[in-house]
Amino acid sequence: MSATPERPGGCGIAVLASRVGADEKRLFDAFDRRGIRFEHVDTRRQWFVAGGRGLPWGLALNREIGQVRAVYAARCLTAAGVDVVNSADATEVCGDKWRSTVALEAAGVATPRTALALTPQAALAALDSIGYPALIKPLVGSWGRLVVRLADRAGAEGVLEYVAALPGPQSHLGYVQELIDKPGRDIRVIVVGGQVLGAVYRTGESLRTNVALGGQARPCEVTPEIGKLSVDAAAAVGADIAGVDLIEDRDGRLLVLEVNHRVEFTGFQSALGDRVDVADRIVGHLLDRVQR
Repeated sequence: MSATPERPGGCGIAVLASRVGADEKRLFDAFDRRGIRFEHVDTRRQWFVAGGRGLPWGLALNREIGQVRAVYAARCLTAAGVDVVNSADATEVCGDKWRSTVALEAAGVATPRTALALTPQAALAALDSIGYPALIKPLVGSWGRLVVRLADRAGAEGVLEYVAALPGPQSHLGYVQELIDKPGRDIRVIVVGGQVLGAVYRTGESLRTNVALGGQARPCEVTPEIGKLSVDAAAAVGADIAGVDLIEDRDGRLLVLEVNHRVEFTGFQSALGDRVDVADRIVGHLLDRVQR
């Protein structure tokens, strides 16, 4: 790792991250193996001047875990002439479940039936239309946090009464979705630069199968349908590097649940082993962008 990153032409590569986890360490190692100098930028210590230019980086990989910091860092860097991956627009869309759903629907990508209610009371009417069982999810969040299964209207009324008491207007919006009767698993696909790196099944004992919450990953064959749906989903939200989450219904139909702009890939990498080096492929994609 270097504090004075360089590439031919004098521009450097920054990796934005306030928390350096296993994925970031893999990325740093991939840079080092290729002999590419870069700078780790801790966003908690970073500040920008309005209208400022002359930053030492030509490109930035945005690994910031905080959604608000990730978006504003991307906006500031873009304004200063830095190429940011993923872009600020993609980060904003992926970080908001409703905006993601709208983008996917506009692109003709299959998703579960979903509604956004502007008040908790309106959410009950939306749920009556979608039908039970259903899910209510926070607009912004990861790892399946605060996703609640609603078995019936009585259960929904209890949850929405709690929602109505939360502070902040965004908390009162109801993002509700049909519950897909999946076969005990979902599928995570990683797409980099419009190419599928691979796919894994994620299984778990609860509704949430996130590896970060104890879910297990095992290899999944990338069928033409999985490949096309994942590439289309990444393109719909404008993400160069994307973790696409798919779900199968009992009839085998595939739907896109969401697209992640900050891809966590340690579990994915462990499941696929030496079939693919995710970190190296990401670094390779960044170098392709730098050399354009």
